Amino acid sequence: MSFANWLYVVVAVVLLFGASVFVHEFGHFWMARRCGLKVDGFSIGFGPKIFWWKRKGVEYAWRLIPAGGYVALPQMDSSEPIEGESRPAKKLPPVSPWSKMLVALAGPAMNIVFAFVLATAIYFVGLPVLVNPAVIGGVEPGSPEAKLGILAGDRVVAINGKPVKSWDEVQMTTALAPSQQIAVTLQRGDERKTYRLTARVNALVGVKLLNLDPMDRPVLREVVPDGAAARAGLQAGDQVVSFAGVPILGEQQLIGLVRKRPGQASPIEVNRAGRPLALSVTPDTNPATKAGILGVVIGPNPVTTYQVEKPGPPPWQLLAGVCQQTFGTIGALLHPRQTGVSAKDLSGPPGILAMLAIEVKTDYRLALKFMVLLNMSLGILNLLPVPLLDGGHIAMDLLEELRGRPLSARTQELASTVFSMLLICFMLYVSYNDVVRRFGLFKSMLDQQVHIEPGPASPPPAPPAK
Repeated sequence: MSFANWLYVVVAVVLLFGASVFVHEFGHFWMARRCGLKVDGFSIGFGPKIFWWKRKGVEYAWRLIPAGGYVALPQMDSSEPIEGESRPAKKLPPVSPWSKMLVALAGPAMNIVFAFVLATAIYFVGLPVLVNPAVIGGVEPGSPEAKLGILAGDRVVAINGKPVKSWDEVQMTTALAPSQQIAVTLQRGDERKTYRLTARVNALVGVKLLNLDPMDRPVLREVVPDGAAARAGLQAGDQVVSFAGVPILGEQQLIGLVRKRPGQASPIEVNRAGRPLALSVTPDTNPATKAGILGVVIGPNPVTTYQVEKPGPPPWQLLAGVCQQTFGTIGALLHPRQTGVSAKDLSGPPGILAMLAIEVKTDYRLALKFMVLLNMSLGILNLLPVPLLDGGHIAMDLLEELRGRPLSARTQELASTVFSMLLICFMLYVSYNDVVRRFGLFKSMLDQQVHIEPGPASPPPAPPAK
């Protein structure tokens, strides 16, 4: 990317992530003012202040570490360890538990409202949808899937009874499934059949996937000099459309066909620079295996294609899908043995910022969709009844209301200290995974070539009835 593109991505990521933090903290701030609480500070980020100002007794600041924010509320003693240091509240009037609960609830509520606003905007501006239909492009010869009779070209229509349309949905539903045994419903022509397949954890992405290749016509990444492909006139960058009269849908399918035709002249159709080209190639014979070889290095299509859906999905539909994904992730984390999903698969601030950068570079509408996911996740996760989170504050305030008195300062301090250490360790762990284990994956995704196509034209309005 050029310097201007990098600058655009960095600025957009900072502003979008900062907006999510701002609306959350503004919810606390606004409700605290409505409930008559004293507010000492409003900060975006943690650590040293980059710039700040003071107005009507409140210090507003943007801090160095963009991992959150806080509102300093001296009358909410239980929240001081996460809300920031403030002046002693001895001379300030006490706050009712219900007021404190409203203040804690307002932050997550604002994230959910913000997500709905963004989802509404997406409905009007449209949403690029990845063009990757749930069609199987290849089945490894001799694999359990091949022995069951699964063929290239079969379409996946449901995973564990849940309808799916794209390969992304196939992979997401498989990864979050509560077992490695997956019920996969395939369609061939008008016939549907359900198979019990075993999903395995993929070492590259760290989640379980089916042993099936998506439909993606392979591309010749390299052509070996003096090999069969080079003699036939094939070039690096050619996309294979068919071989020996068979339409090619995936890498494994092409490899299997070539292996069966050593020494046999075979027609091959490729797409070169957007134009079809028909050639003939005679695969060489591998002396060790007696199988056919072309003398090429093949890989998936390096260009990712999106088609704009306009109008976009209705806001409630988009939010429902995001909620389902968030709760599915939580459920998968609670059953790591069955799902293979654990804390190592989560992303910390570096991973979140990297994914947001990828979406910003691809298309601003995809960045808005990621912001919907981010804000809904922040809203839902912050309501978990864990000390330091808003849900933990609400739980303690509710307990105070039921007991008629707050928990002792020592108990609150101990809970805050223990969970602060646990939260810091957790954030360091997932951030380490982002930087060390996923850096190459994020970089390859950021370098991915993208093509955005307009969606199909809307049908003309029907003529008025006569």
